[in-house]
Amino acid sequence: VICSDKTGTLTRDEMTVRKVWTTGTTYEVSGSGYDPAGRFEINGREADPDGLARDVLTAATLASDAVVDRDSKTDLWMAKGDPTEAALIVAAMKAGIVPEDLNDSFPRTAEIPFTSETKRMTTLHEGTEGKIAFTKGAPEVVVEACATIATADGVRPMEAGDVEEVLEIARSLAGEALRVLAVARKSATDLCDAESGLTFLGLLGMIDPPRPEARGSIATCRTAGIRPVLITGDHPLTAAAVAREIGLLNAGRTVTGRELDRMDDSQLEDAVGNIDVFARVSPAHKLRVVTALQAGNRIVAMTGDGVNDAPALKKADIGIAMGITGTDVSKEAAAMTLTDDNFATIVAAVEEGRAIFGNIKKYLMYLLSCNIGEIGLMAATALAGLPLPLTAVQLLYVNLATDGLPALALAVDPPDADLMRRQPRDPRTGVFSRPVVTLMIVGGIWSTLANLAVFAYALGHRSHSEAMTMTFATLVVIQFVNAYNFRSDRRSLFSRPFANHWLNAAIAWELLL
Repeated sequence: VICSDKTGTLTRDEMTVRKVWTTGTTYEVSGSGYDPAGRFEINGREADPDGLARDVLTAATLASDAVVDRDSKTDLWMAKGDPTEAALIVAAMKAGIVPEDLNDSFPRTAEIPFTSETKRMTTLHEGTEGKIAFTKGAPEVVVEACATIATADGVRPMEAGDVEEVLEIARSLAGEALRVLAVARKSATDLCDAESGLTFLGLLGMIDPPRPEARGSIATCRTAGIRPVLITGDHPLTAAAVAREIGLLNAGRTVTGRELDRMDDSQLEDAVGNIDVFARVSPAHKLRVVTALQAGNRIVAMTGDGVNDAPALKKADIGIAMGITGTDVSKEAAAMTLTDDNFATIVAAVEEGRAIFGNIKKYLMYLLSCNIGEIGLMAATALAGLPLPLTAVQLLYVNLATDGLPALALAVDPPDADLMRRQPRDPRTGVFSRPVVTLMIVGGIWSTLANLAVFAYALGHRSHSEAMTMTFATLVVIQFVNAYNFRSDRRSLFSRPFANHWLNAAIAWELLL
């Protein structure tokens, strides 16, 4: 089972604000990436953002730490910091808001940083009328902290109907695969009281398009006997929409962190096999999911990038830290670091691991089978009362040259075409499984019998030295045939026999010698 994060791993991590909702109005925002070229539209017609929309974008910008600027070398717009915050700043720039002027007008004096537990971030600024706080975060969390709501007619108390409307709009946007953030503010406050009694301003819907290679990687996982699972802090509808788009969510369930909290460990162990998407989860939930999966004798890989992900990364059979966005703590706790933060690279690593293991097996099968054939030949002639079939120099030559180069070539053999269509190997079984041992013994016995027959025949018709030469040549050719035969323990020698160019070169060189 591969438990993967969504943002940056299955998606491009290039957030773009697509919709801005305030009470009664929904703006659609054009443009993509970090280029602030774009426009605001209502029902397909261009419309300048009104005061409420500008308040939403202003609050979101002030509550962000990212910086968006044009690169002097490439002339491209680049973002430094969190991609979600960069998308908010770019949307504000499209509305004509200058982030630098905002920061000068409302200098930040303090902040309460975002955590996976609180799911919001609040900053405190010095304004013309005193201190003012701006909050952005998960809609259900921000709405719960709001006492009033901003409308076109002014600020009024927030009623139950308003809460339901905001959450329904948030669910609707999330169903379009948009990541939704709510924005609020509070005037005349201090840091200790900045996250209660807020004034709700609006919602921002952002898209983070899936990586184009994600769907193919998910399909490869399934054919390889690997089950992909999505674990994210996003809204369940957003997570489910993205999971469906990349083919991850089929018949499985989507479960939130709150639902996990209501399950005890035994209930989670029973249910975890049918859950494909975990949404609105915290790092503590990740640890529970890993533990529940392992309780069912599953091999679990878990991705993570934050400090709080370290326990889950350590607990998993394979902890995978993000090389770009990951913290040093997560990289230390993980078994593997993903340098490009791409899910497809995890799948490629699985394929590479299978290929390496297979080539180690080929290498050992060939060498040990050759040695069994040589030992069998020497033992059989001694037991039969025949003279030695090979000289010491011939035996040394076979072991050093004939066995050596082809064996090294097998270590870099191209992987089988069906490598990622096989079920995972049981980690408790070693290299020497029953089919492998059988193939080695059969190959060794065949070599022994063939060489013994040649030697016995040659002794009756040639001199001893000529018989030894004939046996030596036969042994070498049989080992060359074995080198091709042991390229696979599943397929015939005649299946892509010359695909390994290094093996072809090694055999040609040995034949010349």
